[in-house]
Amino acid sequence: MTQGMQAGSWHARLAELGIRLPPVAAPVASYVPAVRTGDLVFTSGQLPFVDGGLRRTGKVGGSVDPEDAAADAKLCALNALAAVDNLVGLDQVARIVRVVGYVASAEGFSGQPRVVNGASELLGKVFGEAGRHARSAIGVAELPLGAPVEIELTVELRG
Repeated sequence: MTQGMQAGSWHARLAELGIRLPPVAAPVASYVPAVRTGDLVFTSGQLPFVDGGLRRTGKVGGSVDPEDAAADAKLCALNALAAVDNLVGLDQVARIVRVVGYVASAEGFSGQPRVVNGASELLGKVFGEAGRHARSAIGVAELPLGAPVEIELTVELRG
């Protein structure tokens, strides 16, 4: 993406990249997909849902290959962007502020940052400089429904 691309053209950038936002994933418990407060939107943790089901389950570094988990993290980020788009419209995003990635990790697996790069790299492709963000990549014992990865976003909206 060119650095000169302005906020407000994110849908066009997705189309240019051949990326479609999925439908907003239905919550699996008592929460909403995204909440706005002031100029920030916080998404709930998003799982790698495709057509209402998980693409795969398992522990990364065990039954799930880290490269497959990185692709799942990308899907999680797309699901998070869909939640933002549904709440406020993606073209209202000024920048991605923070990404938190949770990776269901097999014992001894320490490649969580590489897995969460799947989300970070997608956000960089879509948002360019506005996609550069603070981040945490956390290894956990289990995630909801046996998902290998979960991603949440914080985005800043245009003033």
